[in-house]
Amino acid sequence: MTLAMHPIAGPADEDQSPRADGAGTISDLVVTLLTGGIDPHYATGLTTALASRGVGLDVIGNTEMDTPEMSALSTVQFLNLHGDSRQKTGVVKRNLRHLGFYAKLIRYAFFSRSAIFHVLWNYRLQLFDRTLLMLYYKVLGKKVLLTAHNVNAAERDGKESAMNRWSLKVQYGLVNHIFVHTDKMKEDLVCGYDVAGDKVSIIPFGIYDCVPNTRLTPSEAKRKLGLNESQKTILFFGRILPYKGLSYLVDAFRDLIKEDDSYRLVIAGEPKKETAEYWREIRESIEREKLDDNVLQRIGFIADEEIEVYFKAADALILPYTMIFQSGVLFMAFSFGLPVIATDVGSLRDDIDEGETGYVCRPCDSADLGRAIATYFASDLFKNLAQKRLEIMALARKRNSWDAVSDKTCHVYTKLLAHKERSDESLRLHD
Repeated sequence: MTLAMHPIAGPADEDQSPRADGAGTISDLVVTLLTGGIDPHYATGLTTALASRGVGLDVIGNTEMDTPEMSALSTVQFLNLHGDSRQKTGVVKRNLRHLGFYAKLIRYAFFSRSAIFHVLWNYRLQLFDRTLLMLYYKVLGKKVLLTAHNVNAAERDGKESAMNRWSLKVQYGLVNHIFVHTDKMKEDLVCGYDVAGDKVSIIPFGIYDCVPNTRLTPSEAKRKLGLNESQKTILFFGRILPYKGLSYLVDAFRDLIKEDDSYRLVIAGEPKKETAEYWREIRESIEREKLDDNVLQRIGFIADEEIEVYFKAADALILPYTMIFQSGVLFMAFSFGLPVIATDVGSLRDDIDEGETGYVCRPCDSADLGRAIATYFASDLFKNLAQKRLEIMALARKRNSWDAVSDKTCHVYTKLLAHKERSDESLRLHD
């Protein structure tokens, strides 16, 4: 376990109760961020923004998040309870590691002086996390917030069940407040899970600005990947999963290169073990259609220091998703000034300005996806890409700044803190 700053302590004495200073920052408050060991870019961005406002933070993370940048934050205590999530182990050792994490988390929560537990992601045992773990936090007197990056990931992945939906409804009912990223996600919670509207706040999806972004130019990035500037390069980036619609992109790409052989498709990411068969079928399709010379495959984990090469070498990111609530990859593209061509699912349309930051097409429609790609490469957006990259980056920093995210987050922290203090005072008066 990695510790920094303040030691783990028992519940604060009455005269040490945290107070809101009323100015959007919080003094003497410790918030626990539960990352689930997932999405270090989002966790780091939020942690840095909250720490800059003086919020004390206990960050429950994994080895990947234990960075010098995290250690440098003076109000942050980082606890590596998850260990190295990328370490290859057998099933027994892996399950023991998961159980060990829960044991450490339960002990931490019992002794923690944090007034607020903010869940960014659940961990492995979804049913336990959503029900018994939530109840445990509540019994300890914690105010619990949840950032619902996906309202129902199982529905997105085609794994919906009555038990999944019930446990989601329990968690949404138990937490004190929920953050979502779009109006549609809030509507889904209110209408589909009977969540009160005033219990849900919409916050921007913070821009991924902790990924290295050097002076590497697009021309240099293309050369690093063995591409040249005349090739129209499109990028598929991230985990290879069925709902991301890569098969539709490959079909669209096959038709595009019949008309123009200068197109290049870069596939950068890795399939999960359970989706290996899906990727095998796509790879065989690429070979069968003789697309190998036009498709660059970088299959595997992409380290942070390599990410900029792909986003700078590409002329557009393609998100051919069949279903999604919101996509962090979209905002990563915008952080590099890269236009995005996406299907009209979830709230993707709301974040793309047609002809200015990208284009939108119909989902599960290879022909329409191909049309959108061709339209983009004939547009002024592509013809003036060097200048447009700068404009897209500036727009993303304005719309999706971590300052905006942390401002709204601290506002909710303050309200919950004030409510907790009133409740504690009421209990003391009745003793």
